[in-house]
Amino acid sequence: MPILELTSRERSELRSAAHPLRPVVLIGDNGLTEAVLKEIDSALNAHGLIKVRAGGDDREAREAMLATICDTLSCAAVHHLGKTLILYRRQPGNVKPAARDDDHAPKRKASEPYTPKKLAAEGKRVTKARAPRRTNEEDATPARPSRDALQADRPARPSTRKAPAHGVPRRAGSALSLRAGARRATGPARKTSRTVKK
Repeated sequence: MPILELTSRERSELRSAAHPLRPVVLIGDNGLTEAVLKEIDSALNAHGLIKVRAGGDDREAREAMLATICDTLSCAAVHHLGKTLILYRRQPGNVKPAARDDDHAPKRKASEPYTPKKLAAEGKRVTKARAPRRTNEEDATPARPSRDALQADRPARPSTRKAPAHGVPRRAGSALSLRAGARRATGPARKTSRTVKK
């Protein structure tokens, strides 16, 4: 039977689709027997995309098994990673590897605004309204008064910070941001346990 050929894009999509799958057929120490081939064939008929776990430590033997399976059952080898073989067979009931709709959809230009999915589903588009250009007369309007000028007219607001419950005022900044020397200089003087008596 002919071996099924896949494009690199189909192979990549099938490999990502097979990622969460677990092996459905295990090839033991006896290798490829008729019973194992029959089981792989029924799994390919049921699922289309399967993982097969091959025993043995010889990589060349696993490569030969993969070639034999693909030739005998007319399926495609998607990937061979370690002892795991990923196989795929197209069937009328199976879905072809996902040809994405956005591959054929026209791409949005950089100058066009983004349209949310809900609006796009309704067939609506977002139109960006430009702000009108300023004229020279508008530019001549006086600037806003500075913040300091506004604050000078108002009385000072009371602080919303509460004093700590223990009564000791907090220092500004965290202890980690201050140097050790600066902390000692601003904090209360430490009493040392050792006193020198003469």
